[in-house]
Amino acid sequence: MKSNTSKKYHTRVVVNILFSTVLTCLIEVFLVANLSMMADYALNEGSDSMLLVMIAGSNAAIVLVYVLIGILIFSVTFLALQEKSLRYIGRISDAMENISQGDLNTSVDVVGDDEFSGMAENLNHMVAEIRDLMDRERESERTKNELITNVAHDLRTPLTSIIGYLELLSGKPDMPEEIRGKYINIAYTKARRLEKLIEDLFGFTKLNYGKISMNVGKVDVVKLMGQLLEESFPNFADKNLSYELQSNVPAKVIDADGNLLARLFDNLIGNAIKYGADGKRVVVRILAEEEVVTVQVINYGYVIPADELPLIFNKFYRVEHSRSTNTGGTGLGLAIAKNIVEMHGGTIDVTSDTDGTVFSVRLRVNFDVNRENFGKIG
Repeated sequence: MKSNTSKKYHTRVVVNILFSTVLTCLIEVFLVANLSMMADYALNEGSDSMLLVMIAGSNAAIVLVYVLIGILIFSVTFLALQEKSLRYIGRISDAMENISQGDLNTSVDVVGDDEFSGMAENLNHMVAEIRDLMDRERESERTKNELITNVAHDLRTPLTSIIGYLELLSGKPDMPEEIRGKYINIAYTKARRLEKLIEDLFGFTKLNYGKISMNVGKVDVVKLMGQLLEESFPNFADKNLSYELQSNVPAKVIDADGNLLARLFDNLIGNAIKYGADGKRVVVRILAEEEVVTVQVINYGYVIPADELPLIFNKFYRVEHSRSTNTGGTGLGLAIAKNIVEMHGGTIDVTSDTDGTVFSVRLRVNFDVNRENFGKIG
């Protein structure tokens, strides 16, 4: 492509040179013939002008004048033919100067199909990439600041409570045993929450930057979901929630990392418990097909606004309803879940309306972590 563009430009230059040469020759022939004829006529009429004698005799000085006139005609003609390209080069040069001064809104119209239009196109592409890079840098800076703010807030809240209750305990040695036990239990609960927040932060960092290796083996999805629901029974009871496991098969074995899947679905179940308390029950539904298994975690509590659904898996994102002390977290649980699903080549999505909030995970039955470009499930 580059070679063809270069040939087109060189061809046009050669054509312009030939055109300028032909035009110069025609004007020169016309000029020499007419001047010589006029000089001969004037001499025949009796004129004795030295200039006419020189013209009629094709004196060396006159020949030099003809040559200079020819060069002038050729130069003017060639520059006129190249003026469009020269102006285009000027616009490209001005654009490059503006870009060097930091004006990234500069662009050059791509005109024609030669080396200069190629330069303009590459320049526009470069500016677009620089703008995109700067936007990503700004977004990264914004995310970093948001991370610092969220982490500082989320870690400070339980830590402040822990310090407060420990100060009460240490400052009142004669405190009744019942109240002392209550305060110790609260401090312990806050400490466990603090531990969970820190684990989420470290876990997300490792997943996001590929520092966790997968140990793929055989996992029975139906059995795994049953175990996770049983382990979460105290949390269900605490929220007065019931749970139900529905499956179209008694067992379904897939290739996956069991520990990562446990973390994925534990996050989804925990999310359903936190935000589905108003709905009184949580349903886990498994639909096993020959090549794909779909696991749905459904709660019937808070309905997520439609405009927030596309953002629900973004790191540190939390819907406004989730910012209370009862449900608040790092906003990393669903981002971690999405990362784990993508590591398995699967997909995760969410719908939310009055019929329930449904998180759907689709995973391959046969998965090879070493196979490149396996793609995601459509």
